[in-house]
Amino acid sequence: MNDMQFPTQSKLQLGKILLAEDDGDMRRFLGKALQNAGYQVAAFDNGLSAYSRLREEPFELLLTDIVMPEMDGIELARRATELDPDIKVMFITGFAAVALNPDNNAPPQAKVLSKPFHLKDLVNEVQRLLTVENVRAN
Repeated sequence: MNDMQFPTQSKLQLGKILLAEDDGDMRRFLGKALQNAGYQVAAFDNGLSAYSRLREEPFELLLTDIVMPEMDGIELARRATELDPDIKVMFITGFAAVALNPDNNAPPQAKVLSKPFHLKDLVNEVQRLLTVENVRAN
């Protein structure tokens, strides 16, 4: 099955992240780093599987690669924000120009983190994105 659950070691649950990344090693590294930071992570190797999971339960953040089989990250993000307008979206990609192209219909509030990046930078960006949302909600 394409679904990888990363149990959270921390008692503090910071939020639920849906991770879509077709590179197995990258998916495992990202999932582990986010789990170690206190997030609950559901990871998938393609956009279609990730979208199916998103239809079953809510997530605070969609963290997705852009270039993936079956459904690319931009289409996944577009559909995710149709299902849940409050979901935050972050693209992790080596093709930042594609994500930033206004003609691709990516959600306008989506963040882009260009590969390569340090795991610390990813965790910091995720924390910043979700903290801003939590502050606005309170």
